[in-house]
Amino acid sequence: QAQLSESGGGLVQPGGSLRLSCSNSGIIFRKATMAWYRQTPRNQRELVASITRQGSPNVTDSVKDRFTISRDRVTNTVYLQMNSLKPEDTAVYFCNAYPSYDIWGQGAQVTVSS
Repeated sequence: QAQLSESGGGLVQPGGSLRLSCSNSGIIFRKATMAWYRQTPRNQRELVASITRQGSPNVTDSVKDRFTISRDRVTNTVYLQMNSLKPEDTAVYFCNAYPSYDIWGQGAQVTVSS
């Protein structure tokens, strides 16, 4: 059964860094473009970054030059390195395929606050 599990969230001061990890099981994720999404209580879930099976990354403009997505095909892990964090990056971060499947993990809470 395909599953997703995010980790690495936490509380960080503005300007700080965090690295999120997403472990995924199931062949559907191994073959898919993978992505990180984030959701706040007021907003819909939004796409943050994606990476193809071959490792070609893409990030949304709001996090460009601050966030980096990568994947380890051996361990089936997807990472999101987040630098220069801002309060507006506060959200619950999820990983999934892109386009997403109707399978979601518990997410990782990221709070950026002084």
